Amino acid sequence: MPYVDRQNRICGFLDIEENENSGKFLRRYFILDTREDSFVWYMDNPQNLPSGSSRVGAIKLTYISKVSDATKLRPKAEFCFVMNAGMRKYFLQANDQQDLVEWVNVLNKAIKITVPKQSDSQPNSDNLSRQGDCGKKQVSYRTDIVGGVPIITPTQKEEVNECGESFDRNNLKRSQSHLPYFTPKPPPDSTVIKAGYCVKQGAVMKNWKRRYFQLDENTIGYFKSELEKEPLRVIPLKEVHKVQECKQSDIMMRDNLFEIVTTSRTFYVQADSPEEMHSWIKAVSGAIVAQRGPGRSASSMRQARRLSNPCIQRYTSRAGECSTYVGSYANVPS
Repeated sequence: MPYVDRQNRICGFLDIEENENSGKFLRRYFILDTREDSFVWYMDNPQNLPSGSSRVGAIKLTYISKVSDATKLRPKAEFCFVMNAGMRKYFLQANDQQDLVEWVNVLNKAIKITVPKQSDSQPNSDNLSRQGDCGKKQVSYRTDIVGGVPIITPTQKEEVNECGESFDRNNLKRSQSHLPYFTPKPPPDSTVIKAGYCVKQGAVMKNWKRRYFQLDENTIGYFKSELEKEPLRVIPLKEVHKVQECKQSDIMMRDNLFEIVTTSRTFYVQADSPEEMHSWIKAVSGAIVAQRGPGRSASSMRQARRLSNPCIQRYTSRAGECSTYVGSYANVPS
């Protein structure tokens, strides 16, 4: 699956037909770098290659006109998609259907980096006469790339017109509305403390996937996206020993990495910025303190529950007496 590296580039392995119409696909490591306006590929992850190893191929993103599914064009090539670049078509194979969809999406988003057109920022009909009397203003924008998706923000302060109102608020809302993947999800009620996207490591495959996290007074859970109603997993705060900045971030080659240590597993989570990482650590730690009270750890809470419930141990000598169920984290989605 494509993932975001420490330089905010989209990376991953794909098979490519390097010689046009040869039908021979070769395994390569691809890097989508929107800041450099390039899509390049190497024999392997450059971190695993000798220093100074050159790339195998490269395409300027401005040369790519369209990326689409090509299973009908190449029926023998499973999970195949095509990039139209100038006079040539580049055929690539993904690892599975989900991998294909994700690569097609990130590539199409990368080649459509544009500043909102004037038509997108036109005022509605109710305000035409009033705004016409207030004059016009110029606003410049900056486009940042996060995970292959353009994030558009103004680069200068809003200019207030003679009516004391600013047009830019409406423009900014419109530009952000086109990016629901990175827009914070509004809390459905007052119990939600913090919510937003992070990248987490899987339990089995150790791959990294972007997930929508949501913290409330008792749990922290994550969803496949903010549009999903059912979480992939919910972690009770009472099972969390500690949450802290990860000391192995250099080993894992991940910036802004923090860890949520529970009784059965350590969750490694990557935030989009150092500020966001510290914000999550503070929010989760605060929720734990609010739930347990200051100075009470997960082990002390379990000890208190044992003392308060005499029927907490599992007796094996006589069936049916005082048995308790201990939940397992096995076979749950990552």
